[in-house]
Amino acid sequence: MTIELKPSQQQIEQTPGAIAQRLQGSIGLTSLFLAILALSFAAIFIRLSERELGPVATVFNRFWVATIILGLGKVFETFRERHSHDSLLEKEHYTVSDVVLLLVMSCFFSGTLITWAWSLTQTSVANSNLLHNVTPLFTTLMGWLFLSQCFEGRFLIGMVIAISGSILIGLGDLQVASDNFTGDSLALLSAVFSAANLLTVEKLRAKFSATTILLWCSCCGALLTFPIVLLTEDVLFPYSWAGWLTIIAQALVCQVLGQSLQAYNLKGFSSGFVAVFLLLDPVITAILAWIIFSEQLSPLNWLAFSIVLAGIYIAKPSQGAEKVTPFGN
Repeated sequence: MTIELKPSQQQIEQTPGAIAQRLQGSIGLTSLFLAILALSFAAIFIRLSERELGPVATVFNRFWVATIILGLGKVFETFRERHSHDSLLEKEHYTVSDVVLLLVMSCFFSGTLITWAWSLTQTSVANSNLLHNVTPLFTTLMGWLFLSQCFEGRFLIGMVIAISGSILIGLGDLQVASDNFTGDSLALLSAVFSAANLLTVEKLRAKFSATTILLWCSCCGALLTFPIVLLTEDVLFPYSWAGWLTIIAQALVCQVLGQSLQAYNLKGFSSGFVAVFLLLDPVITAILAWIIFSEQLSPLNWLAFSIVLAGIYIAKPSQGAEKVTPFGN
């Protein structure tokens, strides 16, 4: 007679594999938070750069400066690999469908920034941010419709709570008027583009590194926005050292660091969860504006921040947040 002893749940959770998985998840969340922190500086840098440049010129300069930085990094990486005898990196081979997908992703990302920047000239900042922050709704809907992604109830509840908190942040400044229709429509369109961009990057991360994806995005974005800025704005480049420093900081912090870390994490987390986590962006931006520009934060703002954090906390442990694949390069 033999007695089969089954491991308890506590013993399972203490196995090396389970501990490594939890550690990996913690590292992923930390790097995702750093991505959101870097992206949160975008509003600050845009506000500073608008002293000399229009919104499209700001986006264009962000793209081409980031292209140079990422291109130099790619050249250095290639040079190092050619002189390394124990290289473990695989060469990236492009198919026609890969190139098409990379171009489509670049169009989505450029569309996100342009429509959002344009909406800020046609409606209030509160309206624009509020409508742009419904990105998680479009991300989950598109993921379900086009990629057959599944999301359990806990994730959806956490998403709704986080979006509600994000809406509450700008509720006090919300304006309802027919004059805002164009700007509000553009802000909503930017949310659609943002959702499509996240889903496309998630698909590309199955094959390409985050650096490669961002290099394509920045280079194609610069080419797409160049004719637009020539047609719509008078000033193409900053004319002071302060203006150039702001553009370089925006390209380095927001595009190279923030977007690269976001793309990196799309191999370990679903695009739906990353979209929900991005709702921390207005929270951190508001706190940065409070510190840098002495903008006031009301008790309602702090309540909204707490609701966003609660929603993300609820969504994190659910199906639809983490993937079973390990975090990649």
